[in-house]
Amino acid sequence: MVKKKLQKYPHHRLSFGERYSDKLTSFAGSWTFIFLFFLFLFIWMSLNFFAYFYHWDIYPFILLNLILSTLAAIQAPIILMSQNREAQRDRLHAKYDYDVNRKAEREIQNIQKDLDEIKKLINNLK
Repeated sequence: MVKKKLQKYPHHRLSFGERYSDKLTSFAGSWTFIFLFFLFLFIWMSLNFFAYFYHWDIYPFILLNLILSTLAAIQAPIILMSQNREAQRDRLHAKYDYDVNRKAEREIQNIQKDLDEIKKLINNLK
């Protein structure tokens, strides 16, 4: 019964946006992204700071700040969408775990009743 309920939500039915937000979140939350991002920042600042003739983004790095703000503004809602989907999956799995645990508890209670009856029968035979 529980297995049938889990099959209602296969992963191949996700929309493009849901798949994209999951993939982006898994990359944006990785050490690879952090290292690449620091490398990008270091290269950008170094080139602009040490460039002798052509400074396309001089010292306070206003263009870089615009890029970082835009990245944060776009990335935050996508990460939140992915976290909401993960929370929905977690709630669904918790509900199914609860159902399985309730069923197991009922079966254990039935086994306990059967054991009590067997004990009574054995005691009556003595």
